[in-house]
Amino acid sequence: MRARRFSQAIAEGDGISVIAQVEDVDAARSAENGGAEGLLLRRRLDGVRDATTLPILRRDQGSPREASEAGADACVLVAERIDEDGDGLAQLYAEALQLGLDCVIEVRDEDELERALERIDPEILLLSAPDADPGSEDELDYVLELLPDVPAGKLAIADVAASSRDQVLALERAGVDAVIVTSGNVAELVGGQPPEV
Repeated sequence: MRARRFSQAIAEGDGISVIAQVEDVDAARSAENGGAEGLLLRRRLDGVRDATTLPILRRDQGSPREASEAGADACVLVAERIDEDGDGLAQLYAEALQLGLDCVIEVRDEDELERALERIDPEILLLSAPDADPGSEDELDYVLELLPDVPAGKLAIADVAASSRDQVLALERAGVDAVIVTSGNVAELVGGQPPEV
């Protein structure tokens, strides 16, 4: 069993949680010192589990088992992969939960969100804007338009390239639980004093 669940990290406390996407161990340490609540990895990163106490979200093409073996606390599955009967994604979701992982389902529109809720009923949803330019107001607006369709009691993570504290605050006011940011500007986007580590 993991020491700290990913879902607890983003649900606890007041305000929005910042999840830092990192590429190396030094960036992971820096993100933790900057006040991040979690880390996002797009590939296996040896040594990161020993370098930080933050929960790790794995977002790549690997299986839940590969994520677990790499030391992740959670993994992302893409709702687009729901086939007509939904069994493929549902099986991966069940596998992730059996392994003790939190499972985040990525949705890109209302139809994917509806299918994911009907077939799997996940606790955590990752809201993405597939066609918007990263960091643009269109990207932020798209996620904010999708957010009201997320049922109460579910955790919502925004996959937007937030570049300012104002954008993070707009997501927080709308009810988003967490936002993914690049590791270079964690402290600025978290705002205020980072916690003592």
